[in-house]
Amino acid sequence: MATSPRFTLNNGIQIPAIGLGVLDRETRDQTTAAVESAIASGYRLIDTAASYLNERDVGEGIARSGVTRSELFVTTKLWLSEYGYDKALRAFDNSLSKLGLDYVDLYLLHWPLPSDFEATIASYQAAQTLLSEGRARAIGVSNFSASHLRTLTDRIEVTPAVNQIELHPSFQQRALRQVHDEMGILTQAWSPIGGSVRRFADKGLGFDPLHHPTIARLASKHGKKPVHIVLRWDLQNGVSAIPKSFNAGRIAENIDIFDFELSEGDMVMINALDTGERVGPDPEVVSATTFPIKLED
Repeated sequence: MATSPRFTLNNGIQIPAIGLGVLDRETRDQTTAAVESAIASGYRLIDTAASYLNERDVGEGIARSGVTRSELFVTTKLWLSEYGYDKALRAFDNSLSKLGLDYVDLYLLHWPLPSDFEATIASYQAAQTLLSEGRARAIGVSNFSASHLRTLTDRIEVTPAVNQIELHPSFQQRALRQVHDEMGILTQAWSPIGGSVRRFADKGLGFDPLHHPTIARLASKHGKKPVHIVLRWDLQNGVSAIPKSFNAGRIAENIDIFDFELSEGDMVMINALDTGERVGPDPEVVSATTFPIKLED
C-alpha cells in the first residue's frame, strides 16, 4: 500500500501531497465506495465541497474505512451562495453535520466573488473564527488570483494555508505559484491530470496530458503510465494534487508514484508544454449565478 509524503502548511499542520478528489455530481452513488477504496489504497487526503453534493457520501466512506480519524485529512469548501460571515458559519455547521465529523482539516472558500469581495472577506473572517475554535485545523482559498490574494490578505489576520487552483501540464500557472511561494501558501492542483480539458473539450483549449507524446515518452522511459509522470511532476514542483477517480483500480494506480523520480531534464520537458490557456472557469468573472448548483439541506 502506497503512503503519500506530506507537505507542511504555514501553520505547521501537515497535509498529504496526494489526495482523492470527488467532484462528479453524476456519480454521487459511487462516492462512498470510492472514498473507502482510496483509504484502503493508502490515501489519507479526501477533498470534497458543499457544491459537490456528496459530503454525506464522503462521510459514510470515511466511517466505513475503519481508519482512525486523526490519520485522515479531510477538506471541504464553502459555496458562493453561502458567502457572508453568519451564512458561512451556518454553512460550515451543515457541512460538518453531513460529513459526520467533529472538525475538518482544511476549510476553503471555493471561489473568489469579485462582484462582492466584501462578502468574500467576511466569509474568510468566519473561517478564521472556525480556525480559532479548532473546528478547522487550517483554512484557505480556491481559485484565487494573485490580486485576489493580495486584496484578501490586506484585510485578514491569517494568511491562507492553501490556494487550490486549476493546474496541469497544459496550464501551469507559474506566476501564481511564485506568489504562493512568496506568501507561504501551498499550491494545490485541481484537475491535475487534465480532467478539465476533457470536461470542457468543446472549448478547444489545452491538451489532454494523458495522451500527449512528451508525457508518453517519459512514461516509457520510466516504465510508468502517463498519469504517474504528471502526478510526479506535481510532487517534484512542491504541488499537492487531488486527482479525481471513482474507479478502484485507477484510484490505486494514481498513488503509485513514490518509487521513481523525474530528472531535471524530464521536468524541463514537461514545463515546456505550458500553453497558458485556462480551461475551467475564469475566477475574475465568477459570480453566484455562474454555476447552476442548488445546495441540499
